[in-house]
Amino acid sequence: MAQLGRLLVGIGLVLVVVGLVLWLVPGMSWLGRLPGDLRIERPNLRVYVPLTSSILVSLVLCALFWVVSRLR
Repeated sequence: MAQLGRLLVGIGLVLVVVGLVLWLVPGMSWLGRLPGDLRIERPNLRVYVPLTSSILVSLVLCALFWVVSRLR
């Protein structure tokens, strides 16, 4: 159980760091405006589906987890 607690604390710290970086770095505004991100704007409707951004974040996280698993 102690290892699970450490894992959860580690994941929480990583999420806090990523959140702070996205919040404090103004140059990351391209992340939600990539080609392939769907945007539909009508007078009474606004729909946003970040397909490309989600795929990019998924690839980066997969690569990060792969590197971490190789270091263990």
